Amino acid sequence: MITETNDLVRCFGGGDPLYEAYHDHEWGRPVRGDSELLERIVLEGAQSGLSWLTILRKRAGYREAFAGFDPAAVAAFGPARVEELMADARIVRNRRKIESAITNAGAVVGLWDEGTTLTELFWSFAPAPRDAAPPSWADVPASTPESVALAKALKKAGFVFVGPTTMYAAMQACGLVDDHIAGCVAARH
Repeated sequence: MITETNDLVRCFGGGDPLYEAYHDHEWGRPVRGDSELLERIVLEGAQSGLSWLTILRKRAGYREAFAGFDPAAVAAFGPARVEELMADARIVRNRRKIESAITNAGAVVGLWDEGTTLTELFWSFAPAPRDAAPPSWADVPASTPESVALAKALKKAGFVFVGPTTMYAAMQACGLVDDHIAGCVAARH
């Protein structure tokens, strides 16, 4: 727990205004919409091996570089655009992460072609709400049966960089689960 000088208690994110705003107003709140969910999946994948604050600081650049995460636009990116993105300091310049964003956008378009949406698929794995907030971070799992099943379903649909741990982080970030720990200013329990 992080206790702020203003007596707010946050389970994470204290000390940086951008991180505090993300914690207080975004993390754990329901996210719907295919562009919005694609953004979260891409950013969770980009975060692998880096701090989340690094990704938050680059998010505006990601939004510009990846056409507002419009799945159809991103799915159309070709090799020349990949090379441009590899030179773009506003994002994480990792070829596999960049190519995974394009692949995942194509998978969203594939879902549309099958008559469904990423929103419908993603939210179909939401577990039942908890009765109480986790008492500590030690009580928050790294993955769950639901995140394992979501990862499997996304991979079957053509997504990459969507392992069970990464998808549990996305489920937390997108409000499928509320893992703000007990006593946190943002806990809804």
